[in-house]
Amino acid sequence: MTWYVVDGMDGSGKSSIADTLCSCLSSNGRKVIVLTHPNTDTFIGRLERKALTIEGKPALIVTIGLYIADVLSSLSKLKRLQRIYDDVVFVRYTGAVAYLPESICPIAYRTISSILPKPDVRLFVDVDAETAMRRIRSRGDDVEVFETVERLESTRSKLRTILADWEIIDNTGTIEESRLKVEECIRSRS
Repeated sequence: MTWYVVDGMDGSGKSSIADTLCSCLSSNGRKVIVLTHPNTDTFIGRLERKALTIEGKPALIVTIGLYIADVLSSLSKLKRLQRIYDDVVFVRYTGAVAYLPESICPIAYRTISSILPKPDVRLFVDVDAETAMRRIRSRGDDVEVFETVERLESTRSKLRTILADWEIIDNTGTIEESRLKVEECIRSRS
């Protein structure tokens, strides 16, 4: 089994890249599952999604706790999933620490990365804040507390620092350009 993680800020196109990755792998005869965080198929994930729309420090703390529980739940399923699937794709993993304050973010990333298992392939989906904000507005969902151009710029800056050693997918181009980048990542694994 190959374990892929697709991470990036809100509106970067993580789910689209994960879908492209899934399609590419499936077309090669691979059996693939995608687990997205927050996982709204679970009670914890639904609570997490709701908490993301509430401002304030208590809501942030609750959201962090729910996110951790959500990811740990997915991690607990990995061994079972490897018996069923050839590839597992997580949408959002350790990059979520970029939503923490600047002073805490690098320390939290190093700590979490040293504790949690390391995926086989780590893809960082990158776009500028304005593009991300346009995409967020177009999807019609409730806007989360982190979804302003200013906060997205800050999050992107932190992600570009902490995920600098990940495979970077610049997702500002066409769907076909992104697909070619994903296919290149898959080929480099072969």
